[in-house]
Formats: sequence, C-alpha cells, structure tokens
Amino acid sequence: MIHIYHGDGKGKTTAAIGLAVRALGCGQRVVLAQFLKGGETGEVTALAQSPSVEILRNPGVQRFTFLMDEQEKSECAAMQEELFTQAAERILTLKGGLLVLDEVLDAVGLGFLSEDTVLAFLRRLPVEAEVVLTGRGPTKEMLRLADYVTCMQKEKHPFDRDSAARRGVEY
Repeated sequence: MIHIYHGDGKGKTTAAIGLAVRALGCGQRVVLAQFLKGGETGEVTALAQSPSVEILRNPGVQRFTFLMDEQEKSECAAMQEELFTQAAERILTLKGGLLVLDEVLDAVGLGFLSEDTVLAFLRRLPVEAEVVLTGRGPTKEMLRLADYVTCMQKEKHPFDRDSAARRGVEY
C-alpha cells in the first residue's frame, strides 16, 4: 500500500521512521531513501545499525535548494533521479518490505524529480510492498493513488522564533 505523510508540520520523517521501526520489529526489510538530505541525522545513525535496513542517500547534497546556483541545481536533479532509480529497483528486487521515500514530494515539487517517474513506479508496485512518501505538496494523482494520507499541519514551531534545529529533535 501507499502512504503519504505531507504538510508544513513537523513529524513527516518521524512518522515514516516509526513505521520503519515497526516493520523491522516484525521481521521485514526496510529501504530508506532520503531525497535532498545529505547531512548526519539521528534516524539514519540508528537505522544503519540494523542489517535489515538499506539506506540510500545523496551525500553530495549539503545546501538548501534555495541557496543553490543553476549548476548545483542541475547536479542535484541528476542525483535525485539516480537515487529514485536505485530505490525503486531495490524494492522491486526485494518483492516486499517497506520503502521510505523521505522528502520525495519536495524533490518532485521543486522539479528535481519527474512526477511521471514516481507515478509510474507507484502504479507497478508489488502487492507485498509498502511505500511511504514524505514531504510537502503531493500532487492530486499521488493523493488519489495513496491508501493512507496524513497531513501534518504546523500550528506552532520554535523555528518561527528563529530557534535553530536541534540534534535529536529536528535531525
């Protein structure tokens, strides 16, 4: 089944990682692909300790997209396409398990990854597989295909007071 965790609130990645931990506890394999993220995070450090987890990332992504010049954006788009291809091939090879496509909605929304590519993959998903898409701004067709849709809506966040992200809470 297809899960979408979206919105402007905190908790999208956290919810996806929670589902990954649940799947691991039930003996399932997990593939975590993180789009537009390259730095060290607590969830990656923790999940990497399990032999049943495969983590796919773009270590070259070190800047926010709004700070990138056109050359960096072009390179970033190529990395996102390659990462998606790897993740899709991996879950199709496993024929089951959980695939978390963290921040994939942002990669699509920013034009770094083709919506058509993502939709084509979702339409041929093996029945044994679970896929989670996180980020902001899912398309209407993604929402239509999804079996679960959860919107995280921000009501208040320390970032609004210029508070920096905190290790162990935001990353």
